Amino acid sequence: MNAIISASRLASDLTGPNPPVVLDVRWQLGGPNLRHAYEEAHIPGAVYVDLDTELAGPAGAAGRHPLPDPEVFAEAMRAAGVSENRDVVVYDGGLGWAAARAWWLLRWTGHPSVRVLDGGLAAWSGPVESGPAAPAAGTFVPAPGKASLLDADGAAALARTGLLLDARAAERYRGDVEPIDPVGGHIPGAVSAPTTGNVAESGCFLPPAELADRFASLGADGSSEVGVYCGSGVSGAHEVLALAVAGIPAALYVGSWSEWSRDAGRPVATGPDPQ
Repeated sequence: MNAIISASRLASDLTGPNPPVVLDVRWQLGGPNLRHAYEEAHIPGAVYVDLDTELAGPAGAAGRHPLPDPEVFAEAMRAAGVSENRDVVVYDGGLGWAAARAWWLLRWTGHPSVRVLDGGLAAWSGPVESGPAAPAAGTFVPAPGKASLLDADGAAALARTGLLLDARAAERYRGDVEPIDPVGGHIPGAVSAPTTGNVAESGCFLPPAELADRFASLGADGSSEVGVYCGSGVSGAHEVLALAVAGIPAALYVGSWSEWSRDAGRPVATGPDPQ
């Protein structure tokens, strides 16, 4: 199933006999949640999901956005109306990172049909509504392990034996700046692949062929396994989504640099080259 959906297709599906569950995952790094923006205006029927409390566990040694407790995640999804037999569409304010995190978690926990609104709310030209939605409870029961997941050791190994992509900005990869985590640089052997290179100026994904060409130029030529990390497993999910659009399966290192850099025993590389 295609991992993304256009605004026009979503508008059509919402008027059909089996409309999808729509999740609003607007989020800002380091700021309060955006529930107020959701309640001011959202796609009709959409339910707000908070990334920091429902799509991630408490920050700590495992990173700033570790995996959520499966039951906390399950309760949030059921409260939003998510069931196994009903399509799900997720969107955010347009950057796509938070929506991709929800997409990845639903896929990892076994939901068979979930897509991201290409371009996010900024691409939506249909009607909006205000106030909270009140959907009927869903029946989703998570079955973790349905998508590829890396831990720190797995990411280190993949950087040596396959292709590990770093989805952060290039200056953070190089170690020129590090505004969030304790150490700048990258996992030795990882290749810089900022997630901003996956989208056009509109915020929509590049066409699949262009994405495939981009990833092939970075080493994703089908000859080895591919993994992705970022700062805390959010923008990295967006890169995994872009790879899926290109037809390339990839694993996500959820702990990412926020976990790696907290461990003084982990090596750190700096500069523009992988090693």
